Amino acid sequence: MSAPTDRKYLETHEWHLASGDMVTIGITQFAADELTDITFVQLPQVGEKVEANKRFGEIESVKASSDLYTGVSGTVTEVNAALSDNPGLVNRDPYGQGWMIKLKMSEPKQLDRLLPLEEYLKRAGK
Repeated sequence: MSAPTDRKYLETHEWHLASGDMVTIGITQFAADELTDITFVQLPQVGEKVEANKRFGEIESVKASSDLYTGVSGTVTEVNAALSDNPGLVNRDPYGQGWMIKLKMSEPKQLDRLLPLEEYLKRAGK
């Protein structure tokens, strides 16, 4: 399994791509492959506050339903509206067009606690 090295990861298979005090969050290819055909993504509203290591949404597929988690606290600045009509974007391009939310981080240092790719892969058994 390959994944971008420019992100930090959670053991629950979410990736975090930071730029300054902003972070984009999505799920890994491993998670998308495990879920198979994604049919629905429930995301928070712009302006909602989320907390590190807490649930921010839900993803459903023909196979399972899973909670989505964030590794950082902050305020939602954008959600990927394209996922409402086309949740399969997550399957096809989880690191690009399949991103889920963007946050303005309240504590950017929380990123330091997330996993680099090598550690994520080791813990995921890949």
